[in-house]
Amino acid sequence: MKRSIASWLLCVLLGLAANCHADTTSKATDPLCADAELWSGKLISDICWSCLFPIRAAGASLGGGHVPSIATDQKFCFCTDSLGLPQLGMTLGLWNPSRLIEIVRNPWCSPALGGHTFSASKVRLVATTGKADFDASEMSFFNYHYFAFPLTILLDLFWDDRCNADGYRDFDLLYVSELDPTWNSDLLAFFTSPETALFANPVAVAACLADAMAAATGHPLDALFWCAGAWGHLYPLSGISPTSYGTDPRISSLLATRATAALHRRGLAWKTAGNEALCGGMIYPFIPKSQYRLSMFYPVAETESNHAIGETTFTWGAGRTYPGPGEDHVYVQWSWTDCCAGL
Repeated sequence: MKRSIASWLLCVLLGLAANCHADTTSKATDPLCADAELWSGKLISDICWSCLFPIRAAGASLGGGHVPSIATDQKFCFCTDSLGLPQLGMTLGLWNPSRLIEIVRNPWCSPALGGHTFSASKVRLVATTGKADFDASEMSFFNYHYFAFPLTILLDLFWDDRCNADGYRDFDLLYVSELDPTWNSDLLAFFTSPETALFANPVAVAACLADAMAAATGHPLDALFWCAGAWGHLYPLSGISPTSYGTDPRISSLLATRATAALHRRGLAWKTAGNEALCGGMIYPFIPKSQYRLSMFYPVAETESNHAIGETTFTWGAGRTYPGPGEDHVYVQWSWTDCCAGL
């Protein structure tokens, strides 16, 4: 009996390497699920480390880069401790790699987890790249997986409890679209975000041109929260997108932004920039686009820079996709974090 239990435990421990679990497939057995090789040397070499800058401490900036318009303008601050007593601190702000978003064709496929497929049903969830009608009716659909990815904490590069807005300290799977019925239905998505009806008109769509121009300079307009710049219209908050124009980087970036916007509506993504977020993140129902930047990790990494939400793919997307395994995309989401660091 003890020997059989020990054998079972050994099989569980070696499951990822030896494929002991019958329902989980690896890259070798599922060529349709790519391996992003996240947990390898690419975790160092394929990250844009210069994108951490600028770092602002007490109003002074270190390094160059974009600072969002909603960032705090204070130098010193007060936050209460567990006893309700005010504690003096100085403001600190930086671009923090906080989330990992993978956009995949096959349900439950996870490039970030070594190209493994979760053990779950695939009924009604298979994605498509379009109907090949070559007109405005051609649509695409992708699933997404949303991970906590506090890279600076994982690598012990930076740590301050006040500056960890959401409390995540490890790599965690937070949300999967396969379990969300609103992601593969525009109609259901409408009932969770009924303001969609307000922006389904030519005037609202035309306003996105201004957002695209602002995003090209790295500063998208938060007031136009229904726009995703040059990537297209943010609503409805579903995984269905026209493919009659644009490229895979544009489509996958748009869907990653829609996913973030949908999570903001549900209180699962927080605002971490601005004076009101100095003592911790706050629920914010509409996505603050200037708070976020994205950098592609897979299939072709952006290692020298990241890009604003809605920034045209002409400046960053060329050569960043290829047929087959290169049609799945993994993005690092950078969040500007303002906090009140203890003195």
